[in-house]
Amino acid sequence: MFTGVEFANPQFFWLLLLLPVAVLWYIFKRNEETASLRISNTSGFSSGDLLPKLKPMLFVLRLIALTAIITAMARPQTEDVSSRTKTTRGIDIVMAIDVSSSMLARDLKPNRLSALKSVAADFIKQRPNDRIGLVAYAGESYTKTPITSDKSIVLGALREITYGDLEDGTAIGMGLATSVNRLKESKAKSKVIILLTDGVNNSGFIEPLTAADLALEYDIKTYTIGLGTNGNALSPIAYNADGSFRYGMRQVEIDEDLLKEISRLTGGEYFRATDNEKLEEIYSEINQFEKTEIEEFKYYKYDERFRPWVLLAGFLILLEWFLRHTIFRSFI
Repeated sequence: MFTGVEFANPQFFWLLLLLPVAVLWYIFKRNEETASLRISNTSGFSSGDLLPKLKPMLFVLRLIALTAIITAMARPQTEDVSSRTKTTRGIDIVMAIDVSSSMLARDLKPNRLSALKSVAADFIKQRPNDRIGLVAYAGESYTKTPITSDKSIVLGALREITYGDLEDGTAIGMGLATSVNRLKESKAKSKVIILLTDGVNNSGFIEPLTAADLALEYDIKTYTIGLGTNGNALSPIAYNADGSFRYGMRQVEIDEDLLKEISRLTGGEYFRATDNEKLEEIYSEINQFEKTEIEEFKYYKYDERFRPWVLLAGFLILLEWFLRHTIFRSFI
């Protein structure tokens, strides 16, 4: 009966302590009104009528009615809670991904590019209230996906990113400039670029620091990530006759000074990912840095349930009055 029911005024249940008092008063009053007579034999007074014995039922009806009234005063009600969220501070993010041949190096498992795509996909899924775009760059750059709130489109485009679509090389300035171009018209309160590379700038016609100045002009924060182990890594060094890569050990060279300067100029941070676990930690840390503020509105709908108790009390009072003035009238 009370499943899912709450009471708005539960303090009224203290009135239930009056019920034992009423019972004691009834017993005391009944004893006072009952006369005693000493006789040798009661066989002549036995009529077999049950009505006198049922008279206390009238008092029981009153007690139940009083209990129902107290329950109604406690205001039983059910609660239906609905919520609505409103994004009060949206973030637009562009992920600039290096897709040069060195991203096929196997110091991360199964290789740098595959490891990045897996971690980046998890990052995207954790940003349901933000708009995200993708930029791919190697010797040149292009927009894979403009900023959008449709995460299925972004995730699908991320899966399609692969080596071979662009001229080989590492044009960090081009990748950053293309990312700035995607965000410069954004009306979001916070604009962020996450630029990842595993090499040094050796291609493109835009200098990385020039692109960083553009990001600063448009108030775009840039996080940079250097990807690759310390020392040597098993990397593509030549082509086989069938067109596949031949792998060999190669020194990992990342222009960390440049990446640190880009981040410093734009108010971001530089990170170094030397393995899969560190890469995951970096994206998790960036995810914590860039929080989207969500305002949640809760709506409470209350359904009052006191009316059945009032009706029950009224019915019992009328029933008690009717029985008292009809069936039990001659015994009162």
